[in-house]
Amino acid sequence: MSTTNPSSSYPILCTSFNQDNSCFVIGTKDGFKIFDAKTGTLLYERAAGACIIVEMLFSSSLLAIVGAGEQPSLSPRRLCLFNTATGSPIRELNFLTSILAVRVNKKRLAVILQDKTYIYDTGTLEILETIDTVPNLKGRNEVGSYQSTIFSLSFGPSTKLPGILLATSSSGSVRTFFLGLALNQRIRKSNFLGAMIRDSLSDVLDPTHHHILHHAVPAGVKSNAVVWKTDRVTDTSTSETMALRSTISIITSSSYFLDYSCCVNRKNECTWMLERELNLLSAISEQTSR
Repeated sequence: MSTTNPSSSYPILCTSFNQDNSCFVIGTKDGFKIFDAKTGTLLYERAAGACIIVEMLFSSSLLAIVGAGEQPSLSPRRLCLFNTATGSPIRELNFLTSILAVRVNKKRLAVILQDKTYIYDTGTLEILETIDTVPNLKGRNEVGSYQSTIFSLSFGPSTKLPGILLATSSSGSVRTFFLGLALNQRIRKSNFLGAMIRDSLSDVLDPTHHHILHHAVPAGVKSNAVVWKTDRVTDTSTSETMALRSTISIITSSSYFLDYSCCVNRKNECTWMLERELNLLSAISEQTSR
């Protein structure tokens, strides 16, 4: 998941995590920087001009970059596939309108415009499909009944533990939705499959199955969050409800990187704790001055 903030007065214009959340990228008015998500160490930087989208392919040397339009070579209508190992572009793709989002994995590259989505083969860059969509100015779907604007949505890593949906918003809050717990409880309540399907979403959104951390970041500051890992907490109780501990990483457009732990006990009581707070710009200055 990534966030883009082209008109922001904050130093960071965009943020994104790679697919396994081991690294993250920030785009600034000067270029982009890649960090190790576990240590906060700066791994790579390039002064290429203002970037509003930077996406990594796992921990490879491939980046997908879209400029902010402050220079002719960094048009918001041009996607640059960049090789960090050689420091040079691999290929550029031009479009008629501005690029709103880019998604990439080992097989597919998706480029999202306001009313079209282009799907490419990642290896050959052969175009596979063009999908007409309804106008989508933000380049993504937003779900929710809250008055706040949703900044990011992401799922936790695929494990045998209950799935987690994570959301950040303009209110500065972080919400975790425990999908597996809600679904399992719904299955136990009824053997009628139709009833389970009809109510499963409302069960997940019920306060019983989600937890909120208020003021995780200042209100109005754009943020991007992922569930880095989820572990089963040692618990001798025989209760059917699992005790879980999730590590959540957040990047803000005000240049902070935060790690929170979210612990849910067998009674479904939640405890949040700030484990780490790192000012990315200060960290860069310290590393370059050594």
